[in-house]
Amino acid sequence: QLQLVESGGGLVQPGGSLRLSCVASGSILSIDAMGWYRQAPGKERELVAGITRGESINYADSVKGRFTISRDNAKNTVYLQMNSLKPEDTAVYYCNVRARTTMYMLTTYNYWGQGTQVTVSS
Repeated sequence: QLQLVESGGGLVQPGGSLRLSCVASGSILSIDAMGWYRQAPGKERELVAGITRGESINYADSVKGRFTISRDNAKNTVYLQMNSLKPEDTAVYYCNVRARTTMYMLTTYNYWGQGTQVTVSS
């Protein structure tokens, strides 16, 4: 099994910054990719940023130049530095980890955190 603990969400003013953290733990055999998704009310969940084991990085067009994803493999942790936040960034942010665990050792599986609220408002 794999557990994800997210932190760093909160209320900030436009132009402010937040740093999200997600720590993975459990019976992990390997982690192939880590990333962040977000979902605003009435909208579908979208990929914000993702990073693979080979350090290939993808960003949503709406956050390019403002957000930075990074990881610490030794700590099984992924971060999302969010700068120049806008009201449209308001959403629940979910950590996602694609990993192989002892439960599903023959394939990878997407694990999800419970989400952390990010609200950008004056």
